[in-house]
Amino acid sequence: MSGAGALPMVLMAVTQLVLAGGVVYLYIRAQSARREAARLRREKEIIFGFVHDIGDIFAEAEDLDADILLKRVLFYAQRTTCAGAGAVYVYEPDNVKLRARAIAGLFPPLGETLERGLEAGVAKSRHIEDLVRTRLIARGEGLIGTVAQDGAPILIADAAQDPRVPRHALDFLAIRSLLLVPLRIHRGTLGVLALANREAGAPFTETDRDLIQALADQAAAALHYASLREHLDEKRRIDRDLSVARQIQASLLPASLPHLPTVELAAFNEPAQQIGGDYYDVVRVDDRRIGLAIADVSGKGIGGALLMSVCRSMLRAHAPGRASPAEVLRAINRVMRADIAEDMFITMLYMVLDQETGGLTIARAGHERAVLVRGKQIEFLGAGGTAIGLMDADTFDTMLEETVHMLAPGDVIATYTDGITEAMNMREEEWGLHALLDACKVAAAEGAAPVVNNVRQRLERFVGGRAQYDDMTLLVFRWRG
Repeated sequence: MSGAGALPMVLMAVTQLVLAGGVVYLYIRAQSARREAARLRREKEIIFGFVHDIGDIFAEAEDLDADILLKRVLFYAQRTTCAGAGAVYVYEPDNVKLRARAIAGLFPPLGETLERGLEAGVAKSRHIEDLVRTRLIARGEGLIGTVAQDGAPILIADAAQDPRVPRHALDFLAIRSLLLVPLRIHRGTLGVLALANREAGAPFTETDRDLIQALADQAAAALHYASLREHLDEKRRIDRDLSVARQIQASLLPASLPHLPTVELAAFNEPAQQIGGDYYDVVRVDDRRIGLAIADVSGKGIGGALLMSVCRSMLRAHAPGRASPAEVLRAINRVMRADIAEDMFITMLYMVLDQETGGLTIARAGHERAVLVRGKQIEFLGAGGTAIGLMDADTFDTMLEETVHMLAPGDVIATYTDGITEAMNMREEEWGLHALLDACKVAAAEGAAPVVNNVRQRLERFVGGRAQYDDMTLLVFRWRG
């Protein structure tokens, strides 16, 4: 074939090759476009499904407790990303360390590696779950702690190439890919949502990260309000319990003071909290004598109230038939010393009054001395003694002294707890003993009730709007003769 005839043949062959290449190129482009379209359809389906799931997750959030809410969030996070396992870590009450509150699948520990030799089957899975659930993770520690501290997600598509991912010798715990997102609320972080090993070996994607972060943000808000609701419910329950306790404690104090021919009685008690540790009582000793007690339990609140109730029971058990107040206090100390906590004690003033003669016998277990108002004169009554529960029985018995006084008609005896004299106003000033004595002396001629009312009114004016720090109790009687 001549050169002139060969050239068209070459051109035709080149043209055919170019056309074939173009067809192949177009085919490849079409295949790539189909794959991209399929990927976009899958992502669209995932996003639509995610939006639907969000509605399901939080539709009843107001009625769910925190643990159920976290389990539901984790379930939908797994379903959205096709993750094989996951866990939600939430800060402990100390807001320093995180604990796994919800776990799904066989979530591999991220804090340490595990060696071979674990038991087989269900026991093995339980062991690993217990390890994950009980392991506390500090802020900034490992991947979980880092996400919690920084408030930013971490996506590890190829865990084998990342030195931050632990290497487990056990094949079923091998980590191929990880996705960790913070549970963010306002400017803080409540915890971390972690997902491991997407199904079919595929890595997690940026779409997965964005969707799960959106889910985590919604979950954080719901978790925050669920926690607030739980705290509010708990506070309401405690308030109800305290209200009942207050009613019970109030029933332990005298509902009314006895009306006696030769003695006029008055008192008031104001706990610093709903329930307190101050106590006063009037008990019958025998046909002629009455016992008058005032006590201050160290500490406030429930602990002080419980100890006060025990003290009341001891007094009412040992007072009848015993004319010696020191003997009664010694008996109370012997019983309570063995059971009272080392950091608690009771100061108590106990008096026995002979209603016929006006004879007053006083024993003082570390309490403030009684105040005698006789006309314009003030005298302090009561000798030495230490608080109940501080010393062993022999030392307490030795230190406790008893004094006897004869009252004259019109004498007023005032007993109080230190919450009255140590009450403070807005300028950090104490009311003080002098103010108490003046209030008692001014009203003593009018009777026991006017003394109590005058002390209370003056004290309230002095304190003003300042919150009460300590329990306040005042027990006053006037000997008519």
